[in-house]
Amino acid sequence: LFVALAWHPRAFAHGAHLAQEHSQRERRWFVEELVHRKSLDTLPSQTAMAIRRDSVDLQLEDGGRSPSDVCVADRLIPSRGACNDLGKMKLENEENWAPQNEYHEVLSQNVLGKESLSNVKVLSYQHKPKRQDPALNELSVLYSSNRDGAAKSKPSKPGRALPQSAAKVLDAPGIVDDFYSHPVDWSAQNSVAVALADMVFLFDATSGRTDKLCQLSSGSITSLRWTEEGGHLSVGTSSGEVQIWDASAQRQLRNLRGHGGRIGAQAWHQHVLSSGAADSEIHHHDVRVRDHLTARLTGAHSDLVCGLDYNADGMLASGGNDNLVCIWENAAARSPMHTFTEHQAAVKALKWCPWQRHVLATGGGSADRQICLWNASSGRLLMSTDAESQVTGIVWGRQEKELLTAHGYSRNQLSLWKYPALVKVADLEGHDGRLLGLAQSPDGALVVSSSADETLRFWRVFSPAGSEKKASVERSSAANSILKRSE
Repeated sequence: LFVALAWHPRAFAHGAHLAQEHSQRERRWFVEELVHRKSLDTLPSQTAMAIRRDSVDLQLEDGGRSPSDVCVADRLIPSRGACNDLGKMKLENEENWAPQNEYHEVLSQNVLGKESLSNVKVLSYQHKPKRQDPALNELSVLYSSNRDGAAKSKPSKPGRALPQSAAKVLDAPGIVDDFYSHPVDWSAQNSVAVALADMVFLFDATSGRTDKLCQLSSGSITSLRWTEEGGHLSVGTSSGEVQIWDASAQRQLRNLRGHGGRIGAQAWHQHVLSSGAADSEIHHHDVRVRDHLTARLTGAHSDLVCGLDYNADGMLASGGNDNLVCIWENAAARSPMHTFTEHQAAVKALKWCPWQRHVLATGGGSADRQICLWNASSGRLLMSTDAESQVTGIVWGRQEKELLTAHGYSRNQLSLWKYPALVKVADLEGHDGRLLGLAQSPDGALVVSSSADETLRFWRVFSPAGSEKKASVERSSAANSILKRSE
């Protein structure tokens, strides 16, 4: 009887199906072990090509199977396949990673797939039920219809022509390919400062003249920031020192010490210079007095502070390699009024909105890739969108009500977004390496981008600011030095 059942056609087909599944599992295990434990570059070329072909074929086979055939997990234990290299990248917490050779490219495209790192956890269920779209609300149909009708009745404005290439390109030999650095800044007096390894150069955007400002005796320059009136430049170093230079006289005025690691970010508000470093601390310096250190903020961040920015009211935003964004009410605050934890990677790019002082834009690194808009007063997330690559810089366009973001691997592009919907308008391409930062001209029309391809590119993206903005820039440029104590 058992022999008859074994040779029954249906039983035989079922046994063959089980044998085929077992063979596929063994084949998949063999490919995964080779990919995880041994570089394909060390194997013979024919063997490496066969493994790459197998990895592609296995993904195609998985994509064609029905959900009922996929082994997801047993009860509360995630499946073994969920702990992959994407989860490993999230554990490393390093934003300077990028494919270095053909093997890395094959690994990221074929084996890891093209999904965003923000959707990958170290241990997670790969096949999750679909969530209902919160935008699908029956009560909003009438409103949406009326809104669309009203929008059609308005005369459409002609779209402006966006640049297809940079207006000017400058060589920047020796610029360090470091995600956490801030190598460029544009002053209110129309001077662009750029850090090239251990040197700082000044480019006068009006005359086109370039001068060397300084060179360190040791270490490298990690951060640059102009004062509000644009006459003095603060230079952060890898040794933890902050130097203040008079740009016109080309001489060093002060050397501020106190940090226990490299300087990650700087921000000015009137006579107060705030600096963040690898010791996870934020220091406030009153540059008018001899004992410059007025406050040390500890405990809010647990890793490198790589982003700082003040708004017009003196509210400070800080971002760190611990994925946190902290909002400080003013320079006298000793604890943050809000801490945002939504980002899943380092937050280097952050910028306050110039026309809505309590709106903050932030961008996350490789494992997050999100652009977020926050109400810093209430601590509420206003809007977010997937940028599809790490965000390294943000600037605002006052006239167009837009924001421009800089990105790293894999396209190394600038992206233009509408505010507040965060709808992408266009991408500006031209760099061959990771974008390291952005800076904006005093009138807001030009944006300079620094890149690991050792170039600075100037883009005419926005319209110039009105006469009111220009007058305020001229008043700030004519102000007395902040290094002189007011009577």
